[in-house]
Amino acid sequence: MLDIQKLLAEELSLRPAQVSSALDLFAEGATVPFIARYRKERTGELNEIQLRDLSDRYTYLTEVEERKKSILDSIESQGKLTQDLKTKIETCLQKNELEDLYLPYRPKRRTRATIAKEKGLEPFAAWIKLLNQSNRSASLEAEATTYVSEQKGVKTLEEALQGASDILAEEVSEKANLRAYVREFLLETGAFNSRIKADHPEGTTKFEMYRTFQAKVSAIAPHNLLALCRGEAEGILDVALVFDEEAIQHYLETQEIFSKAQPVREFYRKMLKDMFNRLMRNSLVGEVRAEKKLEADIESIKTFETNLRELLLSAPAGMKPTLALDPGFRTGCKAAVLDQTGKFLQYQAIFPHTGVEKRKQAAATLKQLIQNYKIELIAIGNGTASRETDEFVGEVLATLEQKPIKVMVNESGASIYSASEVAIAEFPDLDITVRGAISIGRRLQDPLAELVKLDPKSIGVGQYQHDVDQKLLKKKLGETVESCVNFVGVDLNTASKELLTSVSGISATIANNIVAYRNENGAFSDRKMLLKVPKLGPKAFEQAAGFLRIRDGKNPLDNTAVHPESYPLVSAIAKDLSVPLSQTPQIADQLGKNLRKYITDTIGEPTLRDIIRELEKPGRDPRAEFKYATFKEGIKELSDLRVGMELEGVVTNVANFGAFVDIGVHQDGLVHVSQLSDRFVSDPNQIVKVGQVVKVRVMEINESLKRIGLSMRTGEKPERSASAPKTDHKRAEKPTTLNDLKAKFGKRL
Repeated sequence: MLDIQKLLAEELSLRPAQVSSALDLFAEGATVPFIARYRKERTGELNEIQLRDLSDRYTYLTEVEERKKSILDSIESQGKLTQDLKTKIETCLQKNELEDLYLPYRPKRRTRATIAKEKGLEPFAAWIKLLNQSNRSASLEAEATTYVSEQKGVKTLEEALQGASDILAEEVSEKANLRAYVREFLLETGAFNSRIKADHPEGTTKFEMYRTFQAKVSAIAPHNLLALCRGEAEGILDVALVFDEEAIQHYLETQEIFSKAQPVREFYRKMLKDMFNRLMRNSLVGEVRAEKKLEADIESIKTFETNLRELLLSAPAGMKPTLALDPGFRTGCKAAVLDQTGKFLQYQAIFPHTGVEKRKQAAATLKQLIQNYKIELIAIGNGTASRETDEFVGEVLATLEQKPIKVMVNESGASIYSASEVAIAEFPDLDITVRGAISIGRRLQDPLAELVKLDPKSIGVGQYQHDVDQKLLKKKLGETVESCVNFVGVDLNTASKELLTSVSGISATIANNIVAYRNENGAFSDRKMLLKVPKLGPKAFEQAAGFLRIRDGKNPLDNTAVHPESYPLVSAIAKDLSVPLSQTPQIADQLGKNLRKYITDTIGEPTLRDIIRELEKPGRDPRAEFKYATFKEGIKELSDLRVGMELEGVVTNVANFGAFVDIGVHQDGLVHVSQLSDRFVSDPNQIVKVGQVVKVRVMEINESLKRIGLSMRTGEKPERSASAPKTDHKRAEKPTTLNDLKAKFGKRL
């Protein structure tokens, strides 16, 4: 069998010792964030991306090895395992190639070939096969007469010939080398072709660009393929994988026909055509579509991961007294007051959009809330009535000397949260709309702490998120949340159980126990108290402690990412330098000059560098500085826009084809990838990130379809990159011809 560790080292360009150490740590139950942060010496400083790639590939190869064992046992039990076949199976690295090798030996349902064998036609098929290989000439019909038997169910010559053909067709269709070649052929030269069904007139669907669409299988953009799949699933598109069938038939004939006798050659040509259409076409087309769909899923999920990471790591406005407003017209605006820890204090409904008198009352109430609670932040949800509410709040703030910062907050998923079990458990006595307002306010204070309570799919930063592999999506988004939470760190004394659950080594049960212990015994004063929490043993403590922060605790190091296992070393360093442990920046400054002096067998230079960074700025937040967009006054609805307007907005989503930007009109505009910059852009993430404040220009307005085209280009003539693609997916591409294939594949044809 394969040496998986050696193979992983080669594939991922790692040293064998790095692979071995990382796999050992995984086997011990260590998490990716913990290994990346606190076991750099053991892994040679592998980062999270490398560790996750290693883990994923190890899992895949382990599954392949397990499948090999069961396949070898099955074939051996049939007495058909040759040394050559065994070698092929043992050296196989891909699941689909492994299944191709197993296909001839897999237990079968009743097929046309098995029925023909039951009728005694297997010797006839073997005779024709030998005739083809020996290049002898003989009458197929004459031989077929010896197999015609009413008793066995073979009534005519044609039935005998067809039965033999069925047996040979099944045998040929199961040849791994032929299946591999045809699969590669479809991937290399095939094209996806779509048409809108006749019962959908032009201009009536969202799939108009796919009305007459064709793109090569090898070059189709992931979002195009996912759109085709969605259109097909919704019954609007007919999607086909087209290819040069003549070339495939020619290839099969060169591989399977050896006789020069015309009757034998004609029999085989007919058999191969039937074999491909009946036994190979659908399965291989299905495999190719599945393979390309998986690739598109992976690319889409990567985009989702990137957007989610940017959103979760959005700069927090800070834990300050906050007034959160969930806007509404007739039903009023729900105002929720939160203190500097995010604790809900008061709720009030105001009605600024239902008449002059109620607007005056709303202004008085809002002013009183701001002054009574010394509000520093005002969060306004960006849904219905948001711009009108923003304008109203601005009028109130104009009358105040001390003005809070007013910010429009993306409320995607807030309604889902407010109806969730999490929200009900936290605020069982509050109305669903009030819970939504609280969530909006907390998103402004600390986006990460609030957004972890939501299913990432409901946050609204995905691309075809409901069309991709849901199991893979859940896994990857879960890894992203885990990575972000551990990167930032968690305040042990204020974190919700949902936030704690994403901390390395902490399960949902342990998170519940931490909150219960905190409620019963008060705030944690040092990290060691965690060991008193039920079910949180030494292993969980090792994995989690470094990511949990305690502000104003007994030990200053508890408010840093320095792991408790390094406390003795830091204390010894502080003593050597005659610096109090509370003066961590001084320790860092002096330690930097004598770093190598403190290297031990377990703590090397990488960990010491990390310790210095933490001591320089204890309790620091690694997220960026808080910024917010200012929407243009008077621009509240789509109808207020004019082509050429220059506006400020916030990027809400980034896709392969461009970025969506909220400009304050309740409908995000699209900056197509070609409009993101004056230069050629292959990846929108190189230019913009979710949450980024950008300046855009209105290029197009379509009120009937509620579409807004925006541009971030300055107007300068762009220079096309030498690597810029010049493909036009709307233009139908002619499938590769037989002559093209001969030139490309040469001897194989």
